[in-house]
Amino acid sequence: MITSESKIKNKVAQSNLITIDLEQYYTPGIRIEFDIKLLLQDEFFLKEKEFRQFIKDHDWTRYQNAFVYITNSNNAIVPMWVYFSISVALEPFVKKTIFGSLEYLESILYKEKLELLDLKEFENKKIVIKGCSHKKVPTQAYIELITKLKPIANSIMYGEPCSTVPIYKRKERKE
Repeated sequence: MITSESKIKNKVAQSNLITIDLEQYYTPGIRIEFDIKLLLQDEFFLKEKEFRQFIKDHDWTRYQNAFVYITNSNNAIVPMWVYFSISVALEPFVKKTIFGSLEYLESILYKEKLELLDLKEFENKKIVIKGCSHKKVPTQAYIELITKLKPIANSIMYGEPCSTVPIYKRKERKE
């Protein structure tokens, strides 16, 4: 029999920890890779005339409301204006275009969301940045968040409230 005196206390729930789940700042939407390798002859050489015709004829509406990351997966040497031309063609249809990887795109999207974060609720608090999530959160997003929180938080931990790893603790001020 469990008496009121012997009930198990949930110390995590009773603590003054604030848990931040970065997965909540995920920007929903379709991500599409645009690999310029497919536009190159033998996957290495750009023929300007054919490229310009592609830009003119391609159905850019297939990227409607998507987040597009332009890549060059075989690292072929192409003029910079190629990336710019693709970006200009995509612009009327997409939510965002970047040059780089999917992870870089995700980092940018998280950064945009974190820039809108109201930091007042985190001032002088103990914060746990949740470690487990269903979506892959880029490492850069954690770094962005920690950078924003460090000047105002008492402490920052990583993991789950029941088993955290300390990341930062404000030093006590001597008066």
